[in-house]
Amino acid sequence: MEVTDLPTTPQPAAPELEFWFDFASTYSYPAALRVEDLAVAHGVTVHWRAFLLGPIFQAQGWSDSPFNLYPAKGRYMWQDLQRLCHEHELEFHKPSHFPRNSVLAARIACAFDSAPWIGGFVRRVFTANFALDLDIADVEVITACLELLGQNPTVVMDTATSAESKAKLRARTEAADKLEIFGAPTFISDGELYWGNERLENALAKAAQASLGA
Repeated sequence: MEVTDLPTTPQPAAPELEFWFDFASTYSYPAALRVEDLAVAHGVTVHWRAFLLGPIFQAQGWSDSPFNLYPAKGRYMWQDLQRLCHEHELEFHKPSHFPRNSVLAARIACAFDSAPWIGGFVRRVFTANFALDLDIADVEVITACLELLGQNPTVVMDTATSAESKAKLRARTEAADKLEIFGAPTFISDGELYWGNERLENALAKAAQASLGA
């Protein structure tokens, strides 16, 4: 028998995690800045899934963020987010406008979701919004984020604003609705949905276990 004829042991599938987020989402900020390092530690691959919360909220009858519609809930959220960022040693500055329009950034993140620089882009946009209080709908802000990553802003934005890329973001948001995603951040791990920044570690552990057949 040739060595090449010997039976091989099936290799476990590489663990994966889907990270669903909206750049305007408050709790997506700490999750976005933490997810990649934690995923590396767990041996998990992150799939970036930018979508828009607006249509999801509208389907629930909300015309604005629930944190604006319910002032007590909003006051608690800002205080809680401040605590979370302090706990994780993340810079935080309450945005002077909330929520900010995240369509352009989401189109870029959706169009280039498999690019090696996309994690860095996601972190820079979230930092611009929640640490630097910059308007992420401003083309100049997005341009700066792309340039810091060595990308050509004109090429990236031309691609992201094409009809094909706009359709991709719409489809991604529709997919979120079909998956019954109702808020962000949401993680999908081994077919299970985990909602909220505080569930990130649980979702990563589930992905790692699933890859071992646990």
